[in-house]
Amino acid sequence: MQDVILYISIALGVSTVLNIILKHYGISQIIGYILTGTIISYSFGVSGDADNDLLDQIGEFGIVFLMFTIGLEISLAKMNSMKQLIFGNGLMQVGLTSLVIYAISFYLLHLDFMTSLIIAFSFSMSSTAVVLTYLKSSKNIHTSYGQRSTGILIFQDIAVIPILILIGILTNDGGESISIILLYTLVSAVIVLFLLFVVGKRVITWLLQFSATAELDELFMGSVLFVVTGASFLAHYMGFTYSLGAFVVGMVIAETKFHYKVESDIAPFKDMLLGTFFVVVGMKINIALFLDNIFLIFGIFAAVLLIKTLVTFLAIRITSTSSISLKTALSLSQVGEFSFVIFAIASMGGIIKDEMAQLLVLVVILSMVVTPFFIAKVRNISRIFFKENMSVPEVLNLPDRKNHVIVCGYNSVGKAVAQHLEHYGSDYIVVDNNPKYVKEAIRNGAEAYLGDMSKRSILEAIHVKDCSIVIITLDNVDKNLLICEALAKSSKLANVIVKVVSVEERAKFEALHVEMIVDSKVEVARVLVERVMSCQLKKAIG
Repeated sequence: MQDVILYISIALGVSTVLNIILKHYGISQIIGYILTGTIISYSFGVSGDADNDLLDQIGEFGIVFLMFTIGLEISLAKMNSMKQLIFGNGLMQVGLTSLVIYAISFYLLHLDFMTSLIIAFSFSMSSTAVVLTYLKSSKNIHTSYGQRSTGILIFQDIAVIPILILIGILTNDGGESISIILLYTLVSAVIVLFLLFVVGKRVITWLLQFSATAELDELFMGSVLFVVTGASFLAHYMGFTYSLGAFVVGMVIAETKFHYKVESDIAPFKDMLLGTFFVVVGMKINIALFLDNIFLIFGIFAAVLLIKTLVTFLAIRITSTSSISLKTALSLSQVGEFSFVIFAIASMGGIIKDEMAQLLVLVVILSMVVTPFFIAKVRNISRIFFKENMSVPEVLNLPDRKNHVIVCGYNSVGKAVAQHLEHYGSDYIVVDNNPKYVKEAIRNGAEAYLGDMSKRSILEAIHVKDCSIVIITLDNVDKNLLICEALAKSSKLANVIVKVVSVEERAKFEALHVEMIVDSKVEVARVLVERVMSCQLKKAIG
């Protein structure tokens, strides 16, 4: 245990120095953590050490907290709205990639059935840790390709569960039948979901409310950590991954009013533990094996990158443009961290040879090392092959803002609102879902962005919770209602102004508790009367 504390202390110092240097050259901090692990591994000879198992567990909790933050962003309502991206695109990507890689492994490379199956499942996975870390930090998570990448990553994380169950069945030496194992798994899943979603939601809400009333940040943070670790151990005890429990409890908290506070408070813990995970990845690098098989490893890596990019592109292209499909495919072309778990379990169960497992682990590590260098360039790579259809700025370009006015819609009313705000020197932005209006607003000197304000991801990107007021000027009443419903979930309805043209429309918005409703007919009547009175006053004076 003392050695573990020593390794962690040295890792903190080495990674800090390395990342300061790498940041100067614009290189991802993930590379710094991986290099730190390799330096410690060869400086202290801890590869294969007994303490390495403990370090693996510590590193795994980096993934646990990453999955927890993903769960915070994917409430049941949002998962329902993203079902096409998660279950449509995700199933296509994982299914087609697995089939293609299995066919190549089994029929072309003549590997045995079990090895081909394990390689196919493993290489179909992408790195949630690398990709989501970049998408969240760069705000690309709010773009079209960012949303598709996120949806597929969520499906992959869910798909890990049946994959691990399948491996467990294949390595089953206890003489139990497959039907018994599947029945036990199904019952366990129902119990876990019931405890977390039904019982857990009430207990978690009460615990967070109780902690919040103490007005001590450390008590609230302690409650959150207890909830995450408790849910993780429950899932693990029932035979699932730690990260599944964290993901589900994140979804539970996403339905409560503590969502944003928990997300901001947990960020430093998640980032530090995620760094520990990459340090452990660096410790797995066998430099001698890598050098002996360097051309083979690079060849496998290049082949996997090409295959995954092509297959994912074709899967996404069915429902998206070529540009979005290619950016999504490039973002997901690497092999993910869950492959370590799959290879380890398969190796211990005798499904795959140890030498093969070590070689494939090096391929995974290479892909995770290379990815941070090119993932930021996916837009530039995409422009080489496909012309961007949109020349308007997306919401991702919006910097941090506070106390700004958001004008939703740049029709005739929106233009007039923008002109008056400009006259009074107000800090405002225009958001419209029509590229033509966005371009027109930019030509008129307004700060305008393309986006659909009925989407929660867009509301977060434009910092709606920090704005002073939202003015909705759209003519489509149904769209206005959807936007108000989305704003209600962000607790921003108190500062929303919406225009209506009839009593029926007013009633619909009043039902949503929108307080500031402007009836255009009433306002026109008021202005007409004011003009009449003004004319009479002039005549009287004259």
